[in-house]
Amino acid sequence: MTALSTVPGTARADGDEPLPPARFAYDVHTWKEIAHLLVNLPVAVFGFTYAVTAVSVSGALTVTVVGFPLLAAALLGSRQLGKLERARARKLLGVRVEEPSPLPLGRSGGLLQRLWMALKDPVGWRTLLYDLIRLPWGILTFVTVLTGLFALWPVLPFVVRGLANVDRVMVRGLLSPSDELERRIAELESDRGVVVDTAAADLRRIERDLHDGAQARLVNLAMGLGLAKEKLLEGQADEHVAAMVEEAHGEVKLALQELRDLARGIHPAVLTDRGLDAALSSVASRCTVPVKVTADLESRPAPAIEGIAYFTVSELLQNISKHSGARSASVDVWRTDDRLLIQVSDDGRGGARLDGGSGMRGLAERLDAVDGLFVVESPPGGPTTVTAELPWRDRPEAPREG
Repeated sequence: MTALSTVPGTARADGDEPLPPARFAYDVHTWKEIAHLLVNLPVAVFGFTYAVTAVSVSGALTVTVVGFPLLAAALLGSRQLGKLERARARKLLGVRVEEPSPLPLGRSGGLLQRLWMALKDPVGWRTLLYDLIRLPWGILTFVTVLTGLFALWPVLPFVVRGLANVDRVMVRGLLSPSDELERRIAELESDRGVVVDTAAADLRRIERDLHDGAQARLVNLAMGLGLAKEKLLEGQADEHVAAMVEEAHGEVKLALQELRDLARGIHPAVLTDRGLDAALSSVASRCTVPVKVTADLESRPAPAIEGIAYFTVSELLQNISKHSGARSASVDVWRTDDRLLIQVSDDGRGGARLDGGSGMRGLAERLDAVDGLFVVESPPGGPTTVTAELPWRDRPEAPREG
């Protein structure tokens, strides 16, 4: 919620640069406002020309195949003009307007879907409207300030403050981000792209593990059993054949173990059967560092949240094993209101970062896709504490039999 200042002569919102009230003097704020109002005219002429040209040319060409793509490009260009105007207002007027969320064009579907997303962009349309109405206002402010510098010198700071306040209102009203619903839609579209990318990466990992692990062993097993079969058919049941069968038996056990590990990596049976506490204790037992697990949960969350929590802890414990140099670690899981909180700590060397190449960025994106949070505190020299927060969703009741 935006709150305006109650100081006379100002129109300041929360987060804006604090302004002194207008007075019979020319301070740095007054000169910045004068510069902004004088620059309004050339900027308004350029913006008005751009908006009129973009709308008229693309509108006339909508009967052809290039009209709508040209309009979409014009709307994307107007976003950049809005970015420049926000920067000018921030520098000269002290207006702190948050940048709108970028359009997730890179994660959308086909070309038509990206085109439609650009065409319905409310930020682009509001910026075009801003450029259209600014020309008469730019002329008014330029003429008023230029005249006031010669004829209204004593009271010009008050006139300038009033005109600048109108500019502040225009910037906040037309160049601020979309309302909360539009922002939420953009975030959900972006999160959907993250989920799709994560699922694709998981499928590639499973395919690679099958191809390089169990599949390769089963191929060797088939070849070995084939050679043993040929020798048996030839009546050569000697020690060499027995060794081949023994080797094939070992390959079968290794392939079965790799398949079990792969299945556990997809979704461990202990998580489904016994819940998060037992599953985390199981994964902690495989860590090369002693890990203390504490789970204070009276009930189980939804399977999707439970799975994300499990794989988050599993990835963090793998990082501790490989990179931390720690002597001990701990995992704490608890529920606070409608949030599931996870904290993984170790006494290692520290220095972990989201961009450190150890999977932290992927974990942060996965949690962000479900409205979660991921915070890393890891100063050089340690210790490291990673806090993950997930929304709590109740586990659906199992259907009754009969």
